[in-house]
Amino acid sequence: MKILIRNLDRLTTEDELKGLFQEFGTVQSCNLVMDRESGASKGFGFIEMPKSGEAKVAIKNMNNKTIGSNKIRVKKADDDNK
Repeated sequence: MKILIRNLDRLTTEDELKGLFQEFGTVQSCNLVMDRESGASKGFGFIEMPKSGEAKVAIKNMNNKTIGSNKIRVKKADDDNK
């Protein structure tokens, strides 16, 4: 299941994000969206978890959690959120 994470602190790294979600199960991939010109994080990214049950638990537990200085928003990624 692909998960969309919004409102990330711009200093959050892919490794940190992956580590947070690995607490809930297997993370197949982690992708922070970066600005092409500045190379800085755009403040959102995607996590792919192969087991939907683990992904649902991760979404429930991580939504509205404060990471860094921001309260993140976590939900199942829609097919048009690529």
